[in-house]
Amino acid sequence: MEARKLLKEKHTIVVKVGSSSLIHAETGNLNLIKLEKLVRELCDLRNQGKDVVLVSSGAIGVGRTALGLTQRPENISQKQACAAVGQAKLMMTYQKLFAEYNQNTAQILMTKNTMVNNLSRMNAKNTFDELLKMGVIPVVNENDTVSTYEMQFGDNDTLSAIVASLIQADVLILLSDIDGLFTDDPNTNENAEFIDCVEVIDEKLLNMAKESSGSDVGTGGMATKLQAAKIATESGTDMIIANGEDMGIIHKIMDGEKVGTLFKEHKNEDFYLIDFIETNL
Repeated sequence: MEARKLLKEKHTIVVKVGSSSLIHAETGNLNLIKLEKLVRELCDLRNQGKDVVLVSSGAIGVGRTALGLTQRPENISQKQACAAVGQAKLMMTYQKLFAEYNQNTAQILMTKNTMVNNLSRMNAKNTFDELLKMGVIPVVNENDTVSTYEMQFGDNDTLSAIVASLIQADVLILLSDIDGLFTDDPNTNENAEFIDCVEVIDEKLLNMAKESSGSDVGTGGMATKLQAAKIATESGTDMIIANGEDMGIIHKIMDGEKVGTLFKEHKNEDFYLIDFIETNL
């Protein structure tokens, strides 16, 4: 529990929200109640003097609804068209909601090349640092509009961990449609046990992960979340997987309450993020 209490003192926080937490599954439209509460939670963290970054999915989902497509597009040009329409709509909604709390926000779109290229990576880090210094909350997404397969992170779980590593965040909160890490898929195995805290991510744990997700709007299963946890914890960042059904869970996590699964940071001086990206992504 001591590790949970220490979360109160953490200063730089990255919050990742999946598509399934932002979009009504029945219609594909934005869940404005959840969005409004998410923004309020983040603004309150800023009011406490903390640095906050939001990694937000949802651009393709919002775009596909706006364009009248009933299913997630399969080919890359359709996805990019949806992302181009959806990212603008999503950011406009965020700007409007953050403005209600007099909070400045900024859009940052990244590709894998942003991280692999030394100059681009340094520029990205400098931009994050400057925005946080100015009290701005950056809203980050993968640049799906220009990403080709070779340039993609794969999902925003991975992207959020890379952002956390880049800015040396203290905490990464992954909000999804699951309560945390279980010994098996709780949707299919009623005997699956909840795991409250993970000290070290070993091969056994990685093998336990299932490539499954409860929604057709999201892309990341448990395997990608564990990969994100590996990047974050070895970079010196605590990570929590929690259920984004109620956005109020953010302040519960930061107050040290026992919600979600906590992956404790164990900084590895030999961990080199760029090598990991080039080898695994």
